[in-house]
Amino acid sequence: MLVSALVLLVAVAAVRVSSRSGLPSLLLYLGIGVAIGQDGIGVQFNDAALTQVLGYAALVVILAEGGLGTKWHEIKPAVPAAAVLSTAGVAVSVAVTAAAAHFLVGLDWRQALIIGAVVSSTDAAAVFSVLRKVPLPPRLNGILEAESGFNDAPVVILVVAFSTAGPIEHWYVLLGKIVLELAIGAAVGIAVGKLGALALKHVALPASGLYPIAVMALAVLAYAGGSLAHGSGFLAVYLAALVLGNAPLPHRPATRGFAEGVAWLAQIGMFVLLGLLVAPRDLGPDLLPAVIIGAVLTLVARPLSVVATLTPFRAPWREQALLSWAGLRGAVPIVLATIPMVHQVADSHRVFNIVFVLVIVFTLVQGPTLPWVARRLRLGTPEAAADLGIESAPLERLRGHLLSVSIPERSRMHGVEVSELRLPPGAAVTLVVRDGKSFVPGPATVLRRGDELLVVAIDQVRDAAERRLRAVGRGGKLAGWLEGHAPAAHRPHRGTRPVSHRPHGRVERGSDSYR
Repeated sequence: MLVSALVLLVAVAAVRVSSRSGLPSLLLYLGIGVAIGQDGIGVQFNDAALTQVLGYAALVVILAEGGLGTKWHEIKPAVPAAAVLSTAGVAVSVAVTAAAAHFLVGLDWRQALIIGAVVSSTDAAAVFSVLRKVPLPPRLNGILEAESGFNDAPVVILVVAFSTAGPIEHWYVLLGKIVLELAIGAAVGIAVGKLGALALKHVALPASGLYPIAVMALAVLAYAGGSLAHGSGFLAVYLAALVLGNAPLPHRPATRGFAEGVAWLAQIGMFVLLGLLVAPRDLGPDLLPAVIIGAVLTLVARPLSVVATLTPFRAPWREQALLSWAGLRGAVPIVLATIPMVHQVADSHRVFNIVFVLVIVFTLVQGPTLPWVARRLRLGTPEAAADLGIESAPLERLRGHLLSVSIPERSRMHGVEVSELRLPPGAAVTLVVRDGKSFVPGPATVLRRGDELLVVAIDQVRDAAERRLRAVGRGGKLAGWLEGHAPAAHRPHRGTRPVSHRPHGRVERGSDSYR
């Protein structure tokens, strides 16, 4: 217990080192595992089957957190491109990488195909840990996020198929199996997400801490349901979490915070465990093969997969260049490299060592240079206004909701009067907390950054009220009115006058609008 606690504290402290150096935290966690392993302190661990089980469990949690934190409106335009990149793009990457592993390194075709499939999955955590300070256009963010969530599923199917004893299936049989499993996984994930969101929205649990637990349980249920239905459990859990994360759930910020904490714990445990499985003294002979395969993957296979799949979507060459360099490998390839070990594929330990070295070396190369590449390609964007933190607590018997709204530093709600929020009838700001003091606002009360608002909304307008609050937080008082009319849900209350547009483009409001 003492060792576990110390390892966890060191891993948490390592996050600070990671954020300052630009290196993905996975390298530090792997290093901790190696340091306490058989060639370090001397902890003996070589159970590949247990590592695979625990790795799968960790991946479920990590995918669930990724889905909960992904904003659907941001990735929706990029979903078609990301879906093609994570399926057809994976096929291109597997073929090119496997050919290099066979002809340049001398692996037999089964081992070469396994390595090609294993390293074809990108890792969102690794990518965004080094891009936090380089905001990208929404299209690129959407492609990267959706691809990292989608491509785990087909890759897992390929690795299991290539690792199974017996002859490898004909490509059209394997393709049909992949399509069927993805379709089943998608159906299960969306169904669990929608039914779970509906249930959580209308059932008032006795304690707010139960909502995050229920959401994570639903994500695990989606994985189990997808697997039992012979579908892709990983796609199911990601889509279920995506639906839940974009639904108006009670205590949504608390749920996301809980999921983020559990995901960090899963990453730490998984990487330390993978580090324990490695014997550094055995990696020397596989260093050159790993560098050769990684170079082909990074400089040839990944760019070819991006060009082949995104050119039909008319993606500019600068975006294709960044997406090619942003194909970081992380947790998933190393976990998947345990599958051939469990299936006792010939030389599976060598496959694991090559994948391990490849991930380490090319994360060290790509990770710190990603922000520089983004800047050189002029793809960084100014920081956008921060979204509001809105937490909802249902009032079951009163058929209403209490919305707790936090106004962050960059929110454009700063300087907006309460009446200018134009909340739908049935919703009202009832309390403002500012500098530790509470007061009941009036129509002319000006909101400030750092304020905490308490908004009461009846059931029928709860969603419209939250949409309006978020719109004002992003676009200011004129959100939804710049086209000359307000949406129905955003129309002002009785006693207010809509915005009028003057001939010279000045926007004014009547002097009696908010009096």
